[in-house]
Amino acid sequence: MFQIKQSRHLSWGITIGGSKNAALPLIAASLLLEGTTILTNIPNILDVHDFIHFLESLGCDIRFKWDTLTIDASVVSLDNIDTSKIARTRAGIYFIAGLLARFWKANIPFPQWDKIGKRPIDEHIHGYTWMGFVFTETKEKLCFSGDGSTKDVTISAYFAVTATNNLILWATSRIWTTTIQLAAFEPHVFNLIDFLREARVQIDIRYDHTIIVHGKGVPKVSVEQEIISDYLQSGTFIIIAALCAEKYIDIKQARIADLSAFLYKLHQTGVKTEDLWDDTLRVYRADSLQAVDIQTNIFPGFPTDLMPLFSVLMTQCNGISRIHEVLYEGRLNWLVEYERLGGQPRIINLHEAKITGPTELVWNSVNSWDLRSGAAMVIAGMIAEGETEVENIYWIKRGYDDFLWKLQALGAEIEEKD
Repeated sequence: MFQIKQSRHLSWGITIGGSKNAALPLIAASLLLEGTTILTNIPNILDVHDFIHFLESLGCDIRFKWDTLTIDASVVSLDNIDTSKIARTRAGIYFIAGLLARFWKANIPFPQWDKIGKRPIDEHIHGYTWMGFVFTETKEKLCFSGDGSTKDVTISAYFAVTATNNLILWATSRIWTTTIQLAAFEPHVFNLIDFLREARVQIDIRYDHTIIVHGKGVPKVSVEQEIISDYLQSGTFIIIAALCAEKYIDIKQARIADLSAFLYKLHQTGVKTEDLWDDTLRVYRADSLQAVDIQTNIFPGFPTDLMPLFSVLMTQCNGISRIHEVLYEGRLNWLVEYERLGGQPRIINLHEAKITGPTELVWNSVNSWDLRSGAAMVIAGMIAEGETEVENIYWIKRGYDDFLWKLQALGAEIEEKD
């Protein structure tokens, strides 16, 4: 757990690291290459280490130093395959394409639902079956096998980020054209596309959320690609700066252009920001905040992953703020943790809630329900009176690299305890 004392005099600046959501599909994509993959700006998080463990069990030669990950997948085997650690993350489903490309079969742990709600995998299954694979399932595994279809296909991802990435990965290995309609256009999807284009894969983009992949089989090339910085982590530190800075905090590699909807709502509350040089955002502390309503949406709308962080800001706004979560039916349940800190949330239904403020939060022991709500509880602890304990920080470590160190570097009074 984290033990946190009120910390509302933070200063200096922070540099945002690599994106978890971008890094994981690119690591999985290394199985599609019969050369060396070099990925820079890799976040040092548990999910990345779980992916590395799986690739090593296949026989990949891997080196991870500082923020650079080098993967040689030229010789792989199923003899010692170990899926135990990728079973802990839903993103393990990204390995389907690589396993099919190399072995013509893929047995992947069934994705476990988390507390933000069910995230169906229908688009993954329909996509792979439409491309000619036989699908079966057990209580614990998804199983795909076969040679794949020998024709051009058109499939839908229905704006799901993981499904879009997954279908792009397999489309790369086909020697036919794959058209993915209703594709997600999140920044990390385009990071994967940039990587595959460096591997000489022709990928066309249409304005109507269509991605067309002209596959050529397993590329026999080596590729180096930089992971984009994490705009979701950037949004986290923007909220921290608005609530806890002594005057302001500078956030470097902030991916400002990816946060337009988030920043629009932030400015409505009264928080002031200033664009500096080289994608650096200066965020000023705001002591008088006004209530605001938000509705999550697919990119470039308000990110669902930043809704929990924004809700901390809402506890300090004057009036009633409303949340409309359109994507996941369980993402609002964790708001009950605010009641333990003296907050006034009200969950109206599975998709709507309201928060009345401003509220002087007080110390207590709270829990991390998932990655983003865990980070939100850390921020709440930083503005609460007394010493707050945030338990089950395993979730936070899955997606935030060096979170504790970065907060301490800004001046936060936070420690990790057993």
